[in-house]
Amino acid sequence: MSDFPAYAPSEEQELLRATVRELADAKIAPFAAEVDEDARFPQEALDALVANELHAVHVPEVYGGAGADALATVVVIEEVARACASSSLIPAVNKLGTVPVLLSGSEELKKKYLAPVARGEAMFSYALSEADAGSDAAGMKTRAVRDGDAWVLNGAKMWITNAGVSEYYTVMAVTDPSAGARGISAFVVEKSDPGVSFGPKERKLGIKGSPTRQVILEDVRIPADRIIGAEGTGFKTALATLDHTRITIAAQALGIAQGALDFALGYVKERRQFGKPISDFQGVQFMLADMAMRLEGARQLTYHAAVKSERAMHGEKIADLTFVSSACKALASDVAMDVTTDAVQLLGGYGYTREFPVERMMRDAKITQIYEGTNQIQRMVIARQLLK
Repeated sequence: MSDFPAYAPSEEQELLRATVRELADAKIAPFAAEVDEDARFPQEALDALVANELHAVHVPEVYGGAGADALATVVVIEEVARACASSSLIPAVNKLGTVPVLLSGSEELKKKYLAPVARGEAMFSYALSEADAGSDAAGMKTRAVRDGDAWVLNGAKMWITNAGVSEYYTVMAVTDPSAGARGISAFVVEKSDPGVSFGPKERKLGIKGSPTRQVILEDVRIPADRIIGAEGTGFKTALATLDHTRITIAAQALGIAQGALDFALGYVKERRQFGKPISDFQGVQFMLADMAMRLEGARQLTYHAAVKSERAMHGEKIADLTFVSSACKALASDVAMDVTTDAVQLLGGYGYTREFPVERMMRDAKITQIYEGTNQIQRMVIARQLLK
């Protein structure tokens, strides 16, 4: 045996993969087409994930969670996404919503809000974007004004994943309009707070089972201690959060692509033309080889980024975390779009119908190139890191 450490998930993480895959195949995949067709929340997936404590594995043990590391969390999201992309947004968005609290929240805030998430009693969404503040998130207009021992929030957040289903929301709002990005603060808002409402569900190309809605804040008064970190640090927290959670979008993209590749492999072995399986044709084999090769490259970069994310969460300064998280998100999502498109091509006319899952996977893959920072923005971020 070599003393050189294996550059791979641990035996425990691979066992976790097998467990999640078995669960996803049995409890999530059978409902994926129906969830997509009816654009309904995948309650069966939530129930199965909560029952097996896989809905928010990243929450530390001290707050009642499983305390899984970032790579284990990637594995969970990847395997759920292989069966149903909409369902994978349950563990992914629970992480997105809670990382700001983990990074910057007071101990009281962590105890109050992370424990219910760990128990599966609540989900946690992230509210940064607005209608006129997408890539330019610092251009947000939502305001939070201090009033005695409370903050009063007004505004509307756009494109909020799992809005209306989640109980808690990390909301970014302007507290000092004269300070630009340094005048933005972060808050925990509860679904039950008076003045909180939701817009209609967006009618989307993919991930139809995960509701995307506006979060509307009208004179929402919350206790002053629900601010996450110091006043004016919200945008810094938002950017730091995305350094960690872009990796979960890469994981989702990997899972979608793997699901498409697996289905295409099974199909080409069975489908016969000119008297033999189409898998015997070199043109098909080259497509499969390219799909698998690109997918594995994206997977290795994503796992590499996840390890760096975990080290950063433990306080280590990781100089290239922003670079690797943006790189894995952009690469994995581009690969997912390519692989799912090729899977549709390999199935021919059947691939274009809803009788087979690859057209859904192709539609689901598209959003991974857009949310948590478009891939054009990721390339800007990567270039800035290179040119520092």
